[in-house]
Amino acid sequence: MKNTRRAGPSLDDFVKRPISALRFISLSLRRTLSTPRATRFARLELGLFTKSSIRMTSRETINLRRQLIVAAWVTTVGALSVLGCATTRVGPTAILQAPQEIPEEQLLDVGIVVFSSAPMTAEKARKEGTHAEIRKAEQNFLPYHLKTTLQHSSQWGAVRVLPAETDSVDLLVKGRILDSNGESLEVRIEARDASGRVWLDKTYEAEATSSSYAALQPGEKDAFQDLYNRIANDLAEQRMKLSPQEAKTLRTVSQLRFANRFAPEAFEGHLKKGPGDALAVNRLPAEGDSMMARLLKIREREHFFVDALNQQYESFYARMWPSYESWRKSNLDEQQARQKIERDALIRQVGGALLLAGAIAMGASRREIGPLEIGMAVIGGQVIVNGFNISKQAEMHSESIRELSETFGSEMKPILVEFEGQTYELTGPAEEQFKRWRELLRDIYRAETGFGG
Repeated sequence: MKNTRRAGPSLDDFVKRPISALRFISLSLRRTLSTPRATRFARLELGLFTKSSIRMTSRETINLRRQLIVAAWVTTVGALSVLGCATTRVGPTAILQAPQEIPEEQLLDVGIVVFSSAPMTAEKARKEGTHAEIRKAEQNFLPYHLKTTLQHSSQWGAVRVLPAETDSVDLLVKGRILDSNGESLEVRIEARDASGRVWLDKTYEAEATSSSYAALQPGEKDAFQDLYNRIANDLAEQRMKLSPQEAKTLRTVSQLRFANRFAPEAFEGHLKKGPGDALAVNRLPAEGDSMMARLLKIREREHFFVDALNQQYESFYARMWPSYESWRKSNLDEQQARQKIERDALIRQVGGALLLAGAIAMGASRREIGPLEIGMAVIGGQVIVNGFNISKQAEMHSESIRELSETFGSEMKPILVEFEGQTYELTGPAEEQFKRWRELLRDIYRAETGFGG
């Protein structure tokens, strides 16, 4: 039976996965160094070639050493490229304040839906430097801080956090958390007005430093305040493109959408699709229309319920703030310490690869590998091994981060709100409670008007 060996990494592997290639070199040298001295030199292998004897033809020797030099050099260059990756970030950004007071009839109400995020497995959480319970809590925390930022700009009417989408607001904002670990924050924001026109569909990314966590203030200054300010400014710039009449019309469209949901038989023809499928006013209800007046009162009741929920969001935000900011700052320190260790380890690994390449190059003109070349190869391999030992310390920091996350996550419990004799939960069940409340409003409408809705 023919004995076969698994092939070592190709040159492409050295380019695409330099760290894995360095690890392979390290393991190969360990195997070489663990053999008896009498056979050690005959088994010097780096995963690219294996020779039963150190003696070979001149052409074979030159080709072997040539390829090992290229592999070690490409590995070094590839590893160095890992050290210099650039990151796109939001720079310092001041909030764009309204230059003057906006008339009441032109103010647009904003609804910010509780943010979403991808399912967080234990492995995914470990890689991102966070915890599933923290990410779940952030889905409520981040939209509330965005709400306070929008309010400070004085550009809007009522700004509310919503447990689910609704057609009772003039501008609906949705967000998805892509990355958040105290060191970086990346969110995707989509904003559409009541007509269906897209205002924003953009990803925002920012990085924090230790100084970002100085002089923080709940509702005022977050470590990633520049990111929130940029979102607020982009929304404000879109609002300022509207004429006073367009702003008033948009408010009317949102009212008619709400009315159409409750009484389609009476309000179906009041809206039409315009350019780009945006909704436009087709006709207005009669002056003093009693049915429209009832529906506007029901709309106010929905807003009243959402305002009650927002008191609970505010309480949740205030109680979460000290633990969350402490975790993010500690997590940043841990991340930076881990990155420094990994960087030091990578530099040592690169140095080992260069020593290894030098050992091979020195013997390139001879048919036998001499003691000096072997010594340099051994030293290079030891440097690589030491580099990976340092990487184990980084894993210890990762474990410390997970412990911080576990402690913080245990503090984040579902928030309950008492409203008109019923208890509502602010996490997943809050959306269900909001849905049931809207069904109750429909029942109120049926009782008051006699229409089936």
